[in-house]
Amino acid sequence: MNDRHTRRFGLGTATCLVMGNIIGGGIFLLPASVAPFGTVSLVAFGVLTIGAVALALVFGRLAERHPDTGGPYVYAREAFGDFAGFLSAWSYWTMTWVSNAALAVAIVGYVHVLLPGHPSGGTDLAIALGALWLPALANFAGTRYIGLVQTISTVLKFIPLLFIAVVGLFFFDPANLGSFHEGGGSAVGGMSAAAAILLYSYVGVESAAMSAGEVSDPERNVGRATVLGTIGSAVVYLLGTVAVFGTVAHDKLVKSKAPFSDAVNAMFGGHWGGTVVALAAVVSIIGALNGWTLMSAQSPYAAAKDGLFPAPFLTKRRGVPTFGVLAAGVLASALTVLNYLTGAGGVFEILVLITTFSATVPYLLAAGAQVYFLLTGRRDKVRPVRFARDLTLALTAFGFTFWLVAGAGYAAIYQGVLFLFAGILVYAFMAARRTARRAEAEAEAETADGATTAPATPGDHEEAPRPAASAAAPPRTT
Repeated sequence: MNDRHTRRFGLGTATCLVMGNIIGGGIFLLPASVAPFGTVSLVAFGVLTIGAVALALVFGRLAERHPDTGGPYVYAREAFGDFAGFLSAWSYWTMTWVSNAALAVAIVGYVHVLLPGHPSGGTDLAIALGALWLPALANFAGTRYIGLVQTISTVLKFIPLLFIAVVGLFFFDPANLGSFHEGGGSAVGGMSAAAAILLYSYVGVESAAMSAGEVSDPERNVGRATVLGTIGSAVVYLLGTVAVFGTVAHDKLVKSKAPFSDAVNAMFGGHWGGTVVALAAVVSIIGALNGWTLMSAQSPYAAAKDGLFPAPFLTKRRGVPTFGVLAAGVLASALTVLNYLTGAGGVFEILVLITTFSATVPYLLAAGAQVYFLLTGRRDKVRPVRFARDLTLALTAFGFTFWLVAGAGYAAIYQGVLFLFAGILVYAFMAARRTARRAEAEAEAETADGATTAPATPGDHEEAPRPAASAAAPPRTT
């Protein structure tokens, strides 16, 4: 491994990895998406933030116990065995490469805002594929370049978003908010409906734990980076949404296709806000793709080390599981080509639904693993206050993730479960191969042991060993 291209992530880079993966392209449409429910959606966002921070703290505690690459996979396997670990790795891997394809498609519209012209299907496909493979090249170059790209992209997207969020508060007009709850039904129902849209805003909190093997002093830095990255993302999300709500009239916000652009135009006048926000969106999505490309390789790499994923996923150069990066890039590219060349939007939407469910499986297993570790640990060696705190956090994280599953919707759960069950066939194949190899190794060991203890010559008069008699000997009693 070339040290010049390999560098362990420090606290700052690991924090940027978390923030960069959480804040993708969805933030630029979130205010308009939840505006139809009224300002009750801000309450929903606050509740979700509490759950996300609890999940982040749980990942930090788990990383202290198991500071290894693979994060949720490692925790699930340690707590519940190979099959649970495989399901976690399979689900997470599915989520990463399908969501990468979705991000690549999402970036096309923003690029057209920056470079107006006459778009065509071929041009759009080229832009989407370029968005997939530029971050992949950074990953092939090594962890040093991954960290550099992630840090730069996070800063470049964080500053303008935070600027809009903070400055927007000075232009805040309560008359733009509309009512607390819009539409029929109760306010609680409206909050739940808004939460169903906002639920996946925090997917990515596990990013530092997933790459724990590449983080310096992981027992300390993974937890800190996870919490700092989640809180930093929450600040941008909440302040940004409040600023847009308060600067864009509610009736216009509900119909807006670019709420942050409308907010900039409302604050400063003119029509240049769209260009600024489009540039921030492109940088944001490229940064998210850079981080998620690494994530797409880490989980199968960890599973491959235990024989639960094919051996090629073990290929690692410059600190990066390169085969995993390549496999995810090829699969995401194939899905992107399918979307553009066949116009199979329905197929693409189904696979995106699968990711919404697939993301929750590793979270549920990780939170459950923390509960298991706490309940089976040496209670007499743990302070009661700390035990109660950690158990409360684990249960809160489990409840938050369970809410994620419920918010995914029936279609997402149905499609996701089918794809999850399809992985059972892969597990059966890998488990059978591992069992066969173990049997071969044991047979070779017995043969070698027999050759060592066999008589030197046929003419020796030593008494032959009698394993049958030995095996039949009655057990000793005490």
